[in-house]
Amino acid sequence: MTIPNMITILRFLLVPGVIFALLTDKMGWALAGFLVAGISDGIDGFIARQFNQRSELGAYMDPMADKLLLVSVFLMLGFMGELPLWLVIAAVSRDALIIGAVLLSTIMGNPVEMKPLFVSKANTAIQIVLAATVLAELAFATQFGHARVALIFLSGLLTVASAAAYLVAWSRHMSGNGESKSPHG
Repeated sequence: MTIPNMITILRFLLVPGVIFALLTDKMGWALAGFLVAGISDGIDGFIARQFNQRSELGAYMDPMADKLLLVSVFLMLGFMGELPLWLVIAAVSRDALIIGAVLLSTIMGNPVEMKPLFVSKANTAIQIVLAATVLAELAFATQFGHARVALIFLSGLLTVASAAAYLVAWSRHMSGNGESKSPHG
């Protein structure tokens, strides 16, 4: 159990706190928990790289903690009417399809390499910025107007592009054409 893995476990534990804060209308606490999770993600990655504390467990847990928080916040913000349902459905469906593809390829004896695509990293980054923006609006009773709308549509576009890129990479992998790229990220 490395220090980065312990920090990742902390991020898992932050998820129920952030959701509880949203459910009890404590938007400042929800934003704070979300930001602490984001900062701790950067810290655990830095420690893992700088002090050679990378581990296979961490390689799986880190993206799981990120996705659990992001999907949970997206679902809550959708439920609260703060994000459009089409975006929430697209984002959650994309992640579910990726997990399904990874499991299916593993069951079929043709596991894919766990490696996120650039478009997936961009998608995740925009989703994080969007969630933080909405949480900040709620915490500080302000509106970012056009910036929020632009983030919503950019997130939707990148979600679709990422899903399509993973489908192509997964199809190539499963048919034996091209490098294996994991639907992950």
